Amino acid sequence: MSEVQQSIFIVSREERALDPKTVIAEGLRIGRLPDSDVWLNHPQVSRLHAGVNRIGDDFYFINLSGSSPTTLNGRVVPFNEVEAIVPGDEIQIGPFFLRIEKLGQRLGVKISSQYALSVGEHETTHRQESYRQQLQLDSGALRAPTGSLDLKGIDQPETRPAGVAELSNALQVFWAKRTRAKAGRPSPLHPRKPPQLGKARFNWTPSRDLVRPWPFAIFVWAAAVIAALAVLAVFAHKNAFAPEAISDPHTRMSLGITPVIATRVNGNSCTSCHALGISVANKEKMNANCEACHHTETFVATVIPEHRAAGITCVTCHEEHRGASFSPLNYALASCARCHNDQNQALYQGKTVHTPHGGTYGYPIVNGAWIWKGLDAEELAQKPALVAFLQKNRADRTHQDEWRNAQFHGIHLNNIRVVPGVVGTPDEAGNRILSCSSCHKTGYMGVNIDRSFPRTTCGRCHNAEVFNEPSASKSKAETVSCTSCHVQHVKDTRWAASLRSKI
Repeated sequence: MSEVQQSIFIVSREERALDPKTVIAEGLRIGRLPDSDVWLNHPQVSRLHAGVNRIGDDFYFINLSGSSPTTLNGRVVPFNEVEAIVPGDEIQIGPFFLRIEKLGQRLGVKISSQYALSVGEHETTHRQESYRQQLQLDSGALRAPTGSLDLKGIDQPETRPAGVAELSNALQVFWAKRTRAKAGRPSPLHPRKPPQLGKARFNWTPSRDLVRPWPFAIFVWAAAVIAALAVLAVFAHKNAFAPEAISDPHTRMSLGITPVIATRVNGNSCTSCHALGISVANKEKMNANCEACHHTETFVATVIPEHRAAGITCVTCHEEHRGASFSPLNYALASCARCHNDQNQALYQGKTVHTPHGGTYGYPIVNGAWIWKGLDAEELAQKPALVAFLQKNRADRTHQDEWRNAQFHGIHLNNIRVVPGVVGTPDEAGNRILSCSSCHKTGYMGVNIDRSFPRTTCGRCHNAEVFNEPSASKSKAETVSCTSCHVQHVKDTRWAASLRSKI
């Protein structure tokens, strides 16, 4: 294998009044760095632009600059290419001309400069150069130190058997170990396109032409890994993405409530209620899933017309993600008083809400006029016992006061159990149920009817105590509450079931 030898180089400069400099080294460094053996201070010269080495009895020139052009006798020397040099050769680097001289075993380099002339004014490739390269490929050797080439076949060059690849590799390895830039090896910030000869430093090029320092694939794989971990967490640790755990009824794996109010179990599933992703349609998807799941023979998730007109939906009253012991049912019952009060300044489809019944759960007649609107057709259809009572008493829809009066009494005289402190009448099973005397002390009919005492009895059943925590044997749904009169889910056959006497 060819080895680089130590040599003596004599460097003289015509543009400066300096004595010739003798350099003893294995390679002559040519560049813009101040510590270069041949210092060429110009923007068109790279920090380490080129090098000269001795192998055997011959000297070789290598171009180490990938951004600035270099010529040998007017021919462009490609980046990292090696050329043999002989006395009389002329190397141009920017505005500098380096003439090669042979001084015995020494190599002389005489430097001159012409700032009005740049390398770009030379042709980059011509027919003579193409023919020379073809000869080199055919012979497998570098340009011989002697001889010349002519397109007409005059003075065909001599060739030597030394391999081009072996020689180039030896010099490239040599200079790769001696430069911080690794012999001009392209960095990630080098432009994609090759520089324009002699004009690369004068033509502006946008920065998007630079090679990306970070491959785009790194970000793609990083995003894919993060997405995979997020999906894994959704299924393995559902509560990691939730404010708190959902209530126990929505984590059950079997329908344990009788009668059933759902068509299937939720099993702590997120997608049973939520739509995938975060979007405005997620709330609509939740309401649709509520209605689809809670639709059985004994329960239908209906919403009364007033609430539908106000934009009230399932998730407005029945919240979730409040913990395992949280009850969406009890929270919905308590939400009546939270929403319907004078302090609530929110607008519902442009309408406000106020505290009902003047702040009390009182008698629904003010100044002799009914303030209770009565049940609508949808609510009335779900109460066959009340319909039978109205038909029995021949209540007429055309007379609104009589119609509301009949509905009001039919609701309360429907085998409703009394609460402590209210007088009741025993039924056949021994339970005490509401009767006329529970509210009226005198004059049950006609003009002598007692309208004063009932105002004091309504609050005994319908009061704030209905929102106290239920006992172990009774839930809030089975206590007297706002929904005892203002039924929300009118198709719920369990409505106030425990309030009625089983006869």
